[in-house]
Amino acid sequence: IIKKITSVPEGFKTLRKAQRILDDRQKKYDADQLDWATAEMLAYGTLLKTGNNIRFSGQDVIRGTFSHRHCKVFDEFTNDAYCALDNLSKNQGRMHIYNSFLSEYAVLGFEYGYSQGTPKSLNVWEAQFGDFSNGAQIMIDQFITAGESKWRRMSGLVMLLPHGYEGQGPEHSSCRPERYLQMAAEHNMTVANCTTPANLFHVLRRQLTWEFRKPLVVLTPKSMLRDVRCTSSVDDLAKGKFQEIIDDTSVKAKDVKKVLFCTGKIYFDLLEKQQADKRKDVAIVRLEQLYPLNLKKIEEILTKYKGAKATWVQEEPFNMGTWTYLMRWRDTFKDMDVIARKSSASPATGYAKVHKQEQ
Repeated sequence: IIKKITSVPEGFKTLRKAQRILDDRQKKYDADQLDWATAEMLAYGTLLKTGNNIRFSGQDVIRGTFSHRHCKVFDEFTNDAYCALDNLSKNQGRMHIYNSFLSEYAVLGFEYGYSQGTPKSLNVWEAQFGDFSNGAQIMIDQFITAGESKWRRMSGLVMLLPHGYEGQGPEHSSCRPERYLQMAAEHNMTVANCTTPANLFHVLRRQLTWEFRKPLVVLTPKSMLRDVRCTSSVDDLAKGKFQEIIDDTSVKAKDVKKVLFCTGKIYFDLLEKQQADKRKDVAIVRLEQLYPLNLKKIEEILTKYKGAKATWVQEEPFNMGTWTYLMRWRDTFKDMDVIARKSSASPATGYAKVHKQEQ
């Protein structure tokens, strides 16, 4: 699959910038440091090779909003498109990927219906920025999250929602994770916020390897797409599995005085501080799957660091993000402090300078 997604047919003149991205994929594979986009492409490739079809829509999904995916490349002179994932082998599944128009309500509604008609295919919709799902809120509230409870109709629809506070303003920061977590009940869906390419690889593949279908919401990154710390080895994909919670392996439990629980991009902010200050008395624990929540594993970790102060850290305002959701399990989280931006009516500031101060 790597050979295919890093090359083009003979005589095909790829745009220089696109060719650089293909070359980088090969370099990262050779260095055993797979990035987010490569792991995503490998997830689709492995599913296609086993005969599964993939349908993928959303604004700018072919290139990827952040120029990371490049599922198709275009000839510089003829503008012909080439999709490597659709040319892996003779008996593979088909890769259908479309840039869809800016009417999320219509498009997501169509994809929800399509996913029910093709349960053996992977059906993916990506918001250009996570908050673009706002326009499709009716589909999410009434159908995607509640369809199984109301009508016993399963759907394996995947929603990829870019999320992360990068100082890009209110509408380009938050995919409103609190909405999905509020609607999460009765095992109606999966909500994940992964920090490793391998976890994305496994959570996407799991959608079809399960014998049942559940919607999947993934809070996908922006800056992490090119963060050299956000990589996985080939073995993480080939021999690994999805990790619902990732404990801190860089510290010894007996030395830890504070345990920081978090999810998503802020892990790398905390990691940077931990490494810069050479702190061995602080452990950072990542919740990769927010729903269903593995309470047993969390309680095991709290027991392991018994005596250490536990704190939940999030980049979203106090009234948003994950914290209010965790309060469902007060017995587990009752002694935890919380660090967050102050409660706000808007998901984020519109001023880059203010963002830096808050950060």
